[in-house]
Amino acid sequence: MQSAGICCKLEAVLYINMEMGLHMKFLKDGSALLFLHQGERVRIEPWGQDSLRVRASMAPEFSGKDWALTEPPAPAASEIAIERMDVTWDDGTVETRELASIVNGRIKAVVNYAGVISFFKDGGLILQEYCRAYDGAISRESRCLKLVSREWKGITGGSEYTLNVKFESGKDEKIFGMGQYQQEYMDMKGCVLELAQRNSQVSIPYAVSSLGYGFLWNNPAVGRVTFGKNYYEWIARATREMDYWITAAGTPRDILFNYTAVTGRAEMFPEDLMGLWQCKLRYRTQEEVLSVARKYREEGIKLDQIVIDFFHWTVQGDWRFDETYWPDPKAMVDELHAMGVKVVVSVWPTVDRRSENFVPLLDRGLLMRTERGALQTYDYEGDCVELDAFHPEARQYIWEACKKSYYDIGVDAFWLDNTEPDLGAYDQDHYRYCDGPALSIGNLYPQMFSRAFYEPMSRLQEAPVVNLLRCGWAGSQKYGNVIWSGDIPSTFEAFYDQLQCGLNMGLAGIPWWTCDIGGFMTDDAEDPDFRQLLIRWFQFAVYSPILRMHGDRGPHNIPPLDHRGWGGGYLHTGHPNELWSYGQENYAIMRRYFDLRLSLRDYIKSLYQEAHENGSPLLRAMFYQFPEDPRCWELQDQYMFGAKYLAAPIFRLNQFQREVYLPAGCWRLTSTGEVFQGGRAVAVDAPIEYMPVFERL
Repeated sequence: MQSAGICCKLEAVLYINMEMGLHMKFLKDGSALLFLHQGERVRIEPWGQDSLRVRASMAPEFSGKDWALTEPPAPAASEIAIERMDVTWDDGTVETRELASIVNGRIKAVVNYAGVISFFKDGGLILQEYCRAYDGAISRESRCLKLVSREWKGITGGSEYTLNVKFESGKDEKIFGMGQYQQEYMDMKGCVLELAQRNSQVSIPYAVSSLGYGFLWNNPAVGRVTFGKNYYEWIARATREMDYWITAAGTPRDILFNYTAVTGRAEMFPEDLMGLWQCKLRYRTQEEVLSVARKYREEGIKLDQIVIDFFHWTVQGDWRFDETYWPDPKAMVDELHAMGVKVVVSVWPTVDRRSENFVPLLDRGLLMRTERGALQTYDYEGDCVELDAFHPEARQYIWEACKKSYYDIGVDAFWLDNTEPDLGAYDQDHYRYCDGPALSIGNLYPQMFSRAFYEPMSRLQEAPVVNLLRCGWAGSQKYGNVIWSGDIPSTFEAFYDQLQCGLNMGLAGIPWWTCDIGGFMTDDAEDPDFRQLLIRWFQFAVYSPILRMHGDRGPHNIPPLDHRGWGGGYLHTGHPNELWSYGQENYAIMRRYFDLRLSLRDYIKSLYQEAHENGSPLLRAMFYQFPEDPRCWELQDQYMFGAKYLAAPIFRLNQFQREVYLPAGCWRLTSTGEVFQGGRAVAVDAPIEYMPVFERL
């Protein structure tokens, strides 16, 4: 049979020591293949189109946790074969061992007699567990290393394990996705990635391979993945179960389709949010917000949303407006709505000891716990503890507080900031939630916090829920999350990194993504170099999912409104960050690009429709649109905005020309109307007034 032939080819003739020769037991369990070996229980089963889910545990039963795999897959009829083969040992003894295979459409898993798993697409090897042990090696390399593919190390005094899973490194393979890491690489091959959430780091453990498969590490444990040249290594620092999912498909589009079918897809994005979102650090008063909105109306610029940033409250955890500076928030919201402007307010999960909600939350066990020492998890502007977002009562508590203070007066959406959560120190072994230690489940925190708002809002309103978050995890796309890239520097280097972040977030299933135009941290908003960066960033943002102004604009020389030592009037604010804030010449450029954004509304709407229907991102790597073009797999300084527009941002100061690669076909440069034949690189002018954009004809 085919499976036996493949395995015999992989195994060849093995000369190994009998001392390690222990028998494997294979079983059929409905459509699943189950095998037991030395206390480890492994289950491989069909899970969606051309896909398999692989779980392993040292416990007698699996946990039943689906984590990111929340969408019930369509029933699939697998083909399972359990066969026998002869193995020759060093002394010439021949022993008969079992091997097994399972097929679901285009993907096939073959398990050798030692439990080492290999995956095939249409008969070709795409991924294989790494083993260098006497009993189970499927290569001619050293077996005396005693390295096994799945290594369980019990954590002393607990019921969890440190889990290490290794795979063979694919020759000439490229790895994309994995969420958002602040680095210059789009291809993750050769990278070491922390599986943990931080401010500006979004760990989404889903990878897309150039070999034609997608791989989800379906485990929210803190850990690490290394995509090395010698092998790939996934590490969970504390877990009870291995869980990964793999799919095989012909194109990146098909791979993402299969992935989002089992993890969920974004809702249809509201048409009235496709324009400008206005924000800065920080509007300090009710009148300041209204004056900005009125000015936009006077300028004839349709503002879709205005965002009220942090410390509009008194202390963290009060989750209400500071009445000193926001005396009538309902009247403010009503006036903004009359102008056609939606209102977003910032909510943090941090609770100050001085907050009116601290003691009630503490008494009910609804705050994050520490494993040792003082009960403090965050120390910005107060002695704070984060909400335990895994606790259903905690999620209900914060929603009821925010509903009363914000939603019931007409606030449209929430900016869920610090939702990694941000921690005073990222010592993940120090924190615990009601569902377990942060080491084992911590990466799921931003998604659980977002659900505190998404689920009740979905019940209360007909319009899709759209909330802004600083972090997420696998499957967050279906909880109404617009994820932005965090508190990034205002540099051209950081700007370049954001393109890699946005492209890889899209490949990880997150189509609603944005970043602070111009970066977050600016020392001097009047610096001509910064203003050039701002224009280049704004041009890029027009051809991105969300057009959003935000940033902390220095110098920080604006005096506080009061000296209470707490609250909205006390905390610093940045300089203005509206379109007209950077001189008339720059305003004219941004105004022209804003008008361009409006002209693209129908097209952008169609892209959001695609994201909703099949999971396609708006911001697309070149190979996503042109997988048959080898050159496109190498490009990371240009991208496709949907299928129609090729955008080539400017990533260097005083750069006014650049080279752009055009795939095969006919392309029109939108700034001049000049038409080019593709299949080659062309040099084009890029004056400050224009970013090179080509329309596919």
